[in-house]
Amino acid sequence: MVSRGLGELFITIGVLMLLFVAYQLWWTNIIAQQQAREEREKLQKQWAQDDKRAPGEFEPGEGFAIMYIPKLDVVVPVAEGIDKRNVLDRGMVGHYGTGKLRTAMPSDKRGNFAVAGHRNTHGEPFRYINRLQPGDPIVVETQDAYYTYEMAAILPETSPSNIGVIGPVPPGSGFTGPGRYLTMTTCTPEFTSKYRMIVWGKMVEERPRSQGKPDPLVK
Repeated sequence: MVSRGLGELFITIGVLMLLFVAYQLWWTNIIAQQQAREEREKLQKQWAQDDKRAPGEFEPGEGFAIMYIPKLDVVVPVAEGIDKRNVLDRGMVGHYGTGKLRTAMPSDKRGNFAVAGHRNTHGEPFRYINRLQPGDPIVVETQDAYYTYEMAAILPETSPSNIGVIGPVPPGSGFTGPGRYLTMTTCTPEFTSKYRMIVWGKMVEERPRSQGKPDPLVK
């Protein structure tokens, strides 16, 4: 009787663990991708209605841009802040925009536009950014313009406490002076949060939306 009871208990625990893994790896992606799609559509509707907001004047969790990574088929909204519950877990990319982690906006004439995104679960928009190669385009669309960056360098692994990677001129990026840069951060190795992977880009074009989409989005 005792052996049978223990066996049933272990089976139940195993089933619950499998259900939890399925929830983490599958269901969170479905929910987060739906939430991200709704935020993207909301942004596009606001832009179509000419609902103007001054650059940088956004509340935490508020979407303000759309990021495209053509090589990876990624189209994801960008929101203010890197709060896990209100931004990252909703499938969005978050902008480092407050306190000591405050970084530039794409429209700034100088600075580093730094963002974070999940690599696994909850939409995982940055799952494959390790596949980017120098020269690959990354486009950020705002209400007024398209900002095209070209991938410049990757740091495969660094400590989560290394905030220098989102600085105005990040050490290890290969950038030698002030400019208009992009930093994408995500967890690594996959399915852990022990370290951070960093991908850097450099802006190569600022194009008003009135002039149409940039080349990487029409090819």
